[in-house]
Amino acid sequence: MYSLSELQRSVADYMRGLDVDGNPHSLYEPIAYSLAAGGKRLRPMLTVLSCNIFSDNALSALPAAAALEVFHTFTLLHDDVMDNATVRRGKPSVYGKWGTNAALLSGDAMMIYSYKLLQQTPVEYLPAVLGCFNYTAMTVCEGQQMDMEFERRNDVTLEEYMAMIDKKTAALLAGATMIGAIQGGADTLSRRHLFSFATELGVAFQLQDDLLDAYGTEAQLGKPIGGDIIEGKKSFLMITAFDRADAAVRKQLHSLLEEKSMASDEKITRVLAIYDQLGVREIAEREIEAHFSRAMDALSCLEVEPERVEPLRALAQSLLGRNK
Repeated sequence: MYSLSELQRSVADYMRGLDVDGNPHSLYEPIAYSLAAGGKRLRPMLTVLSCNIFSDNALSALPAAAALEVFHTFTLLHDDVMDNATVRRGKPSVYGKWGTNAALLSGDAMMIYSYKLLQQTPVEYLPAVLGCFNYTAMTVCEGQQMDMEFERRNDVTLEEYMAMIDKKTAALLAGATMIGAIQGGADTLSRRHLFSFATELGVAFQLQDDLLDAYGTEAQLGKPIGGDIIEGKKSFLMITAFDRADAAVRKQLHSLLEEKSMASDEKITRVLAIYDQLGVREIAEREIEAHFSRAMDALSCLEVEPERVEPLRALAQSLLGRNK
């Protein structure tokens, strides 16, 4: 069994060692650039840590873990095109640096490369891993489509929003965890517990991202604060505000979101004042805590030695800023 720090180093080394050079250079340079941006490497870490619970050979899951990270990064390239986002993780996005065509084609190449990495999965696990990967990838696309459709609607419910993030964000975390469990030889019941863990963690992670967009710092978020407000995005906070507001406040909020001439800083400040008035921040914090607690409960259901689960538990706790 490996420690959390050992697996973090192994994932980082493996990702740095990926061969993403080739011709034409203009196709591969954006791929290398986007993968070098780093980030939390959450998805590959979930894969190797889940494998680590059931197997002493967690490094065998590194190719599949990298495939999930490459696939995730591919979705970000395309997301930035859809969102007209020129910044990603505090740096120019591929879309912002090279334009639409590069973000689309290099993103396509990354998706294909993720399958090339999956080919290295041990043959006895390959059918199950491919099935899980394909199901996960399609679910993420469904979630992205829902998110785009929400942009054109003013009647998105919290139930719909939670269903969307379950697909767009949580499904990829759950898929990464399941693929690691498959390669570790986990039984069906253990996989179900891990699926519940990762799904709840993914929802908590996305809700925390929504919260940080409004109340965090640019260093925490990796992009300017208040982007969801400026874009009028149907975040958990925005939907909750509309649900809790009376007719007058709802009208005021609509007017702020539709105002095009107001300075961004002023708009953010005024919307946050409405959030504060309605107690939206506290509601989001309670929701995050509830999902995180359910994730930890699911981990506790695994019938293995507690020390084998501890590295995965520690990663989850660090992800949401828990100290214990």
